[in-house]
Formats: sequence, C-alpha cells, structure tokens
Amino acid sequence: MLPIRRLTQPSDTEIDRLLAVLIDCVEGGASVSFMHPLSPAKARAFWQQVAQDVARGARALLVAEDERGLVGTVQLVLDQPENQPHRADLAKMLVHRRARGRGVGAALLAAAEQLGRECGRTLLVLDTASAEAERLYARGGWQRCGTVPGYALLPQGGLCATTFFYRELR
Repeated sequence: MLPIRRLTQPSDTEIDRLLAVLIDCVEGGASVSFMHPLSPAKARAFWQQVAQDVARGARALLVAEDERGLVGTVQLVLDQPENQPHRADLAKMLVHRRARGRGVGAALLAAAEQLGRECGRTLLVLDTASAEAERLYARGGWQRCGTVPGYALLPQGGLCATTFFYRELR
C-alpha cells in the first residue's frame, strides 16, 4: 500500500507536485472543475487557495506518494454551514494516470473516511462525473443518490452527467 499523509502546510514544492497531478488529470479528460488546457499558473493559483484553506482549517488535504513522487490527492471540505457541522465534502480525488489501477484511489478514499471520523464528521458527500470513480465509491460502501444530466462540462468540451454519493461514517 502506498503511503498516505496529511499536508497541513503545503510547501511550494508540494504545490508544484499537486499542480502536476491536477494538470495530468485534466489532460486525461477528468471533469474536475477545469477546462483543457489547464495552465500551470491557473493550477498553482488553485492549489495556493487550497493551501490557505488548509492553513485556516477549512479543508484537509491528503496525498499519496510512490517511489517517484506524489501520485494522488483528495480533500475534505470541512468548512460547512452552521447547521451542517457533522458533514464534510470529499473533493478533488485525483490520481495521476501513471498510478491508476494500483489501489491509490481506494487508499485515499479509506484515509479520507478515517480523517473524517477523526474530525468528528459522521457524513461525507461527493459528486463525480467518472464511471470509473463511481465503481470505486460503490465498492467502498458509498451510497449513490442519483445522477444529474448535463451538470458540468468535460475538459475538452461537451456536457457530462454528475452522480452524487454519500457515506455515513461509524
């Protein structure tokens, strides 16, 4: 199993590695809020904002690494409305294409669930536009809520459906 660790103060070097994973995922067609081509400057700005959110406790950031470096990441959005302190959003589950099929996603998912428990959360929610990710979440015990057609754009253009899931933490 690949090591998973929590970043509490992402360094500039770690931000560079995170932006490389994000750019690879967008180039590979992942619908993760960005259009292709994703510039390094735009990706860096995104990760710098995430780092600020991490520093103020609004997000938790996990990364997976192999012998060649950072290969995956996932976030828990902890900053929720005051009537939802029991939940977090699982966001930006990203696995570099060179590391797919090696259990990175499953390891990140399990670590995010454990971190959610440690943060006192009893409910996690997420959305995905990936059939491959849907299978991962279903295998992990997540409950499918439904699919909204035409919810987002794919990185190269064209509408795609998005499926919503939740997981009760015990």
